[in-house]
Order: sequence, then structure tokens, then C-alpha cells
Amino acid sequence: KRVVESATPIARFQQQNPDFISLPGSSVAYPSVTAFVEDTASATPEQRAKAVAVMCKKCIAAGVIGSGALTTAVNEIAVANSLGTSAYFATTRADINTVVMADTGSGYAEAASLDFNSLDFEALAEEAVSKALKSRNPVTLQPGDYTVILEEYAVADMLAFLGFLGFSAQAVHEGRSFMKLGEQVVGDNVTIWDDGLDSSGLPMPFDFEGVPKSRLTLIEKGIARAVVHDSYTAGKEGKTSTGHALPAPNTMGPLPLNMFMATGEHSKEEMLASTKKGIWVTRFNYTRPVHPLKVVVTGTTRDGTFLIENGELAKPIKNLRFTQSYLDALSRVEMLGNSARLVTGFLGSSCVPALKIGAFTFTGATQF
Repeated sequence: KRVVESATPIARFQQQNPDFISLPGSSVAYPSVTAFVEDTASATPEQRAKAVAVMCKKCIAAGVIGSGALTTAVNEIAVANSLGTSAYFATTRADINTVVMADTGSGYAEAASLDFNSLDFEALAEEAVSKALKSRNPVTLQPGDYTVILEEYAVADMLAFLGFLGFSAQAVHEGRSFMKLGEQVVGDNVTIWDDGLDSSGLPMPFDFEGVPKSRLTLIEKGIARAVVHDSYTAGKEGKTSTGHALPAPNTMGPLPLNMFMATGEHSKEEMLASTKKGIWVTRFNYTRPVHPLKVVVTGTTRDGTFLIENGELAKPIKNLRFTQSYLDALSRVEMLGNSARLVTGFLGSSCVPALKIGAFTFTGATQF
């Protein structure tokens, strides 16, 4: 009550924004989404410790050092306004990530799910430990353009930047988005959408203004099809909000938070076997935009980078710095993985396959 009493006189002194039409009014029937798992909500510290112990035992047996974090949570979201909007949603979430260090190598694994019991802690530990052991004693590789196989962790970083830099109607309004609706922006084998109702991701049936969500195709076979709106950007264009408002106030505008990329027909083993020379990348680290309009991003590889020769992982290599347009990279996709993995990021989550990309630009080398 005190918050409302304090905010009301402040609001009266604010200048009117001629572009603001209205917040959503009246309550609507929201789609039903299954996103609450009681076993996650009731997970105890002892259960979490037991899960972590499984991973620690793997590390001890292999003689490596493991670190990481496991969380379980219940998130509740309620949205209401004086125009009649009233919405409530509760969801569970379990997240695990681990970095495993060998003497001169490292490995990584992560997973997220609505269901704590669906996380395979032994398999995740094996993934990270195996990568750490294989990446010991890396050699230096000269920077340049290489064919790459990107694991899902790296691909998720690409989607996060596409969403942050270009999929927002506000970015289009401000002239800083690559999205030109109806035009080719990436390769014709790439399709990306956002779906707040898909429980294979981390769903939420309405946005932070209480507008219902639905599936929205952003890029279809390489063609830009749509951008996301909140009530403000939709009002400016005389359109309807797509249900992508963030909590107010914010300077970013609407953003997609539960993205998906269509899968293909190939396993990672097939991608590897088909590559005469290239680089295998587990994940990207410390990525930052260089040219937002072209989605040029720089960062480094991390926790398992390998030289590919004649269809095999020939040797581990020291991490490389890349400076690459993600749009150009997604225009050179030669193979898409036949399964998708849920990866959380700095903005929401994405379900993505691994990718084989014909050329990826590495601009520098590291000492580790």
C-alpha cells in the first residue's frame, strides 16, 4: 500500500508519452502450461547434496577437480493492473552446471529442467570429466577461418545474441536490428521461433504485462518473419502485442525468452566424420557484441577445443578468440544436429541442436 501511495504522486508529475497507448485491460483465459513439478519444489538440501556427490565421485575417481552449482527453485509470477488484468503462474526449475579441471585441460557440462529427477548427474559428470581429460596438453593453432562443429552450448550463445540484438521491435524502431521482414537474413536451413507455452523449454504463459504468449516464428527457412512486441511497441505500430514484455521499467524493450531452433538430420558423430579439417568447440566464453547491426560478436572458446583432422578429434588446442558475424555463420550451416538441448543463458533459454558451419573466423590465440 505504501508503495502505491508513493508511486501515484510521482506518476502524476511524469510527462505524458504520446507513443504510449495503454496497458492491457481485462483478464483473459490463459493457455494451460504444465510447468510445476512437485518433486522439484520439494527437493531437499540432502537430495541436492546426494546429486552433487555423484558428480564429485566421478571427479575423484578420475583425479580431476570439479566445481559448479546445483539449484532447485519455485518461481511465482503475478501480474495485475487497474484495467482488469490479473494473471498468476507458478513454475519449478532445476539447474546444474559444472567445470572440471585437469592439470592442463578443462571440461564443462550443464543442464536445466522443470523436473529435478530428469537430470542425469552421472552423465553430466562423465561429459565434463571426459572433456577435461581429452583436452590436456593442448597445442597452439594459428588463427584463421576454419570449419567448426559447435556444440549446443555455443549455438545457444548465438541465439541469445540474435534475440538481444535483433528480434525486438524496439531494436527495429531504433534502426539497430538486422531483421528485415520478408528478406533472407541467414541460411535457408535455419528456422528459429519463440514459444512461451512449450514445456520442453522454460515456459511462461503470459508476459510481464499479462499478455498471453503463443508460438511466434522469427526466422523461417532463413527468411525474417516477425519480431517480438510489448504493448508499447505494438501501440506505436497499431499492432497487437506478441506477449514479450519484460518487467517495467526497462530500456531493452520486448525480448524472446524461450527460443527454439529447428533440428536437422545429423548426429554430432556424423558431423565429425564428414570434416576433413576443422575445430570442435564445446562452448563460448565472455562473448561481447562488436557490431550489433551485423551481430558481430567476439569471445573465446572454452572447456574443450579440439583440432579435427580426417574425421577425428586429432588433438586438443589452446583456446582461440573469434570475431565473427553470427548472421554470416548461420548462413554457412552445413549440418544441423538431429536432437536439441535446453541451454539457459543471460536472457531466458533456448533449445538448440549442434551445428556444423563451413567457415568461422578466429582472430587470435590464447596461452591456455
